[in-house]
Amino acid sequence: MYNPAHFHEQRPEVLRAFLAQHPLATLVAQTADGLVANHLPLLCDWTRDAGVLRGHVARANPLWRALAADAPVLAIFGGASAYVSPSWYPSKAETGKVVPTWNYAVVHAHGTLRFFDDKERVRALVTDLTAEHERALPQPWKPADAPPDYLDAMLAAIVGFEIAVARLEGKFKASQNKSPVDRGGVANAFGDLAPADRGELIRDPD
Repeated sequence: MYNPAHFHEQRPEVLRAFLAQHPLATLVAQTADGLVANHLPLLCDWTRDAGVLRGHVARANPLWRALAADAPVLAIFGGASAYVSPSWYPSKAETGKVVPTWNYAVVHAHGTLRFFDDKERVRALVTDLTAEHERALPQPWKPADAPPDYLDAMLAAIVGFEIAVARLEGKFKASQNKSPVDRGGVANAFGDLAPADRGELIRDPD
């Protein structure tokens, strides 16, 4: 992606934390029919090599049959985003030389993908995914709560995969290319907006 230096985030700990906070990824792959995108929650394992992303697709999804082992893929993790009005910049009153823009945070994970459908391995994946996303709930659900025959049928209907991460690239566009005064104007404007109007407030990670 186009990533000017003032927006480029490359600290591993920041990028990894971002993926954990925004686990729903857009998985992009090249198939014989062209580019295909799927939206999937992914688990991150940073203890293995340069990192491994784990997830699953429906068995009915043709993707798992369309890709060869170790096919290159791109997983895009999106975070906060918001429109920025030129009227928020104090410099507008001085020069008028301002235009609209959009602030956002995104991390691209490049790697190679392999599918698997071993029953126990798929079960372990689903157990781990569930534990991750249920852990903050007062009464966490776990796969064992479902009737065994029903769970077996559900597990048979999905195919797991792992992505061996080759590199991560972050772009955190938060008005870093503006003057401190204009950046303050943007921050103040976001603070004045209702939550429904501003989405998540984007701030410089520093």
